[in-house]
Amino acid sequence: MGEEVDLQEFTAADRTRHREKVRQCLDVFARMLREAAFDTDDPMTGLEMELNLIDEVGDPALRNAEALEAIADPDFQTELGQFNIEINVPPAKLREGGLETFEDNLRRSLNDAEAKSADVGAHLVMIGILPTLDGGHMGMHSISANPRYKLLSEQILRARGEDLVIEVDGLEPAKESLRTTSDSIVPEAACTSTQLHVQTSPDQFAGYWNASQAISAIQLAAGANSPFLLGKQLWRETRIPLFEQATDTRAEELKAQGVRPRVWFGERWITSVFDLFEENVRWFNALLPITDDEDPLAVLESGGTPQLSELRLHNGTIYRWNRPVYDINDGVPHLRVENRVLAAGPTVVDTMANAALYFGLVRSLVESERPLWSQMSFSAAEENFHVAARHGIDAQVYWPGVGQVPATELILRRLLPLAHEGLAAWGVETATADRLLGIIEQRCLLRTNGAEWFVDAVRRREAAVPRIDRFDALRSTLLEYVERMHTNEPVHTWS
Repeated sequence: MGEEVDLQEFTAADRTRHREKVRQCLDVFARMLREAAFDTDDPMTGLEMELNLIDEVGDPALRNAEALEAIADPDFQTELGQFNIEINVPPAKLREGGLETFEDNLRRSLNDAEAKSADVGAHLVMIGILPTLDGGHMGMHSISANPRYKLLSEQILRARGEDLVIEVDGLEPAKESLRTTSDSIVPEAACTSTQLHVQTSPDQFAGYWNASQAISAIQLAAGANSPFLLGKQLWRETRIPLFEQATDTRAEELKAQGVRPRVWFGERWITSVFDLFEENVRWFNALLPITDDEDPLAVLESGGTPQLSELRLHNGTIYRWNRPVYDINDGVPHLRVENRVLAAGPTVVDTMANAALYFGLVRSLVESERPLWSQMSFSAAEENFHVAARHGIDAQVYWPGVGQVPATELILRRLLPLAHEGLAAWGVETATADRLLGIIEQRCLLRTNGAEWFVDAVRRREAAVPRIDRFDALRSTLLEYVERMHTNEPVHTWS
């Protein structure tokens, strides 16, 4: 969720001062892009994963503080809901076995954390939305103790001026639908993701961001893992509409006026990372107008690296599915794309297969002779994104030179070879690429992923016991899911 902040009230003067400071930071950032030496020689990649916590019977465990105390590992951090925690895996270079390093670190850390958190009655689950959440978990009592979350919730609801509205229609033939309201942003906590980071130079940033946008639908089709919310079977990746609505500061009148949402796909291909930061400053008010004493221009002119704290904090409250990140390591600034599209799970090896597809495809598309985004409208990419979120593995998407095509066919015939080329360019061992991309291939051939498995498993239970309570079916299915998750066998092999 970003920077730590204290619970506080903001005055009109605070907001005016903060607005001026953010604009100053933006000017300094523009100068840095022209003049500063960014860390670009040997790009790093990164991975973060948000996890859910359940008790012995599969219900949410509101115990993240106790779980984190038991785990006692600085790589694990709090998240918005008391039924969430997050792990930050140390960054790695793909050419130095980064995918294997991520996989080994993630499995070791999660196994160790599960053993410790189980002692306080909290078990870790990698899934996009915890299917056993019900309306009773959506109140402020479920929010984590970190003051940032309460403050952020207050500011979003204050900006909106009314309760949040969550409306999602499911798919045929079930055609279930959800209509509910919330007086806090706790529904956002239901959305747990895997975040993939790719470091890039200022010159190449636009290409990596555009490529990430273009393939986001493909990621969703192959990796959807969030089919249930509050007992309803909805989209295959219900995280997408839920997150878009759970942090929406716009009342209906502002939506009608075309005001941009804080969670959004964007509206155009970019030519520079500056485009995104400038849009964020121009179009979005500050939710957390906290201002420090740094003079970023003075720091830059003295030979230092400015923190640009206000710009970074503001950027952290605008939830692009592919977010631009400015960060500093050992006094040297760098840029990276934070890909936030994917749900967590179902297993570590499935997560790494998703990562291999992403890293391989973006590298290949960035280095292609004719950029994909020069052949495809941005609106087509956005439509693909929501179609894939709705239908998952069964999505049909538009692709230049092909037209409308099943996502599985597109992946098998065109995109997997590109991903192999991209991983080779990163320096990934052929055996590793074959193993991980082979998982994506099998998902497409068998037309299954986490969402499909879960929907089918619940359907089988409900058919076997016609009057079974939906939440009883979800609990038993989730416990089976967790058991299979611990085997680390990829989801396409689950029967």
